[in-house]
Amino acid sequence: MASRGRAATPTVGKAMLNKYARAFFTRVLTPFAAFLIRRGVSPDTVTLIGTAGVVAGALVLYPRGEFFWGTVVITLFVFSDLVDGNMARQLGRSSRWGAFLDSTLDRVADGAVFGGFALWYAGNGDNNVLCAVAIFCLASGQVVSYTKARGESIGLPVAVNGLVERAERLVISLVAAGLAGFHKFGVPGIQWLLPIALWIVAVGSLVTLVQRVVTVRREAAEADEAAGHRNESQGSEAAK
Repeated sequence: MASRGRAATPTVGKAMLNKYARAFFTRVLTPFAAFLIRRGVSPDTVTLIGTAGVVAGALVLYPRGEFFWGTVVITLFVFSDLVDGNMARQLGRSSRWGAFLDSTLDRVADGAVFGGFALWYAGNGDNNVLCAVAIFCLASGQVVSYTKARGESIGLPVAVNGLVERAERLVISLVAAGLAGFHKFGVPGIQWLLPIALWIVAVGSLVTLVQRVVTVRREAAEADEAAGHRNESQGSEAAK
């Protein structure tokens, strides 16, 4: 779940820490990362374990309404973002495979988190509207990521920072879920933080999707126009 071998993009673990906290945890986790390397553990293995932990926390605890403990488990495993990246740097590795694996498992983790919310509201949470909102958050998050990847794959820069990107989606949702979990400890009214967060993420994801589609359309038109001008110039040169 780290950003090994690709352009720096905000991951959940990094987004949840400011630059000073990241520096602190990097120092703390470096010996642990070195220990794993000495034991023959690869960065990819840490990435897989981290994703498995996030999926388990989301799909086992969230559907039971255990939002506090589910968020604790997810947050602990999210630190694999920092560990596997640290290991990769110590090993001097930067690979396309690592980048592909990270990106793919990020989508799996995202789906598990919002899937867990949807399962809760489809079951004991008994709210079909919020179940639908959670599903929309899951689907829109995947499509938002796809639009950027697809745009870049056809040679466009997709130069836009959307209103609510992956890091923002998950930080907002996880913080709200963790706080909402205090309802089980007797804090009144706090359970409404999660529905509010889901609506914010849903609306923000829709706005971000529109921003990216509009950006890709503009960049594609500009690229096609530039290519047309080049072809005309080449044709004129050939006719001389």
